[in-house]
Amino acid sequence: MFRIIPAIDLKNRKCVSLVQGVFGTERVSLDDPIGVAARWVDEGAEVLHLIDLNGAVEGKRLNSGIIQAIIRDFNVETQVGGGIRTKEDAAGLLELDVDRVILGTAAINNPLLVNELSREFGSERIMVALDSKDGRVTTHGWTKHSAFTAVELGRRFEESGAGSILFTDINTEGLLKGVNPEPTRELARALGIPVIASGGITTPADIEMIKKTGASGVVVGAALYVGNFTLREALALEEF
Repeated sequence: MFRIIPAIDLKNRKCVSLVQGVFGTERVSLDDPIGVAARWVDEGAEVLHLIDLNGAVEGKRLNSGIIQAIIRDFNVETQVGGGIRTKEDAAGLLELDVDRVILGTAAINNPLLVNELSREFGSERIMVALDSKDGRVTTHGWTKHSAFTAVELGRRFEESGAGSILFTDINTEGLLKGVNPEPTRELARALGIPVIASGGITTPADIEMIKKTGASGVVVGAALYVGNFTLREALALEEF
């Protein structure tokens, strides 16, 4: 089943929508992230995508309390990323009943971490984030470029035990100018594990385009927050 997943990006204990992940470019800044979670759940969300931006960029997990409250208060699946640098960080979240932890920089710096966590907690609970710009995967909150393509690393992490891949096309992320489906299609065809796409969703037609790539789902952020369409409208596309 194709899944549509609303994003809750957290910065300084607020829910924000940034342009290309750059601090200081907030298009939206909402003071009540838990209220935002309640809204998406009320509209039918079955999965929430929670990212600690302070953790991703600065290594400071300022938003842990909010993430814990959302996990505790809502009976939906959660996938959590941002600032998960060590096995202890990941294990702590998994023991809080997060359904999936999202490993980015930590996985690329230490691929054995994926293998260890998947053996201990189950591969379905380990998602690796591959954030790609101009054909190369980035790390450290998109601030550093690696030498590898998403397909190269996706295959490596699939072999290491990752249960899914979160693929973000940084070239389109947060711009509200539409998607480029080709990188997602290439990755989905190359891997046997689910690929969740992110970046550039602007209209319902973009969701339909990503669905045709073979991706198993899509994360939607800015377009929901600026009112391009409602989550209910987006969720209706899951069935088609």
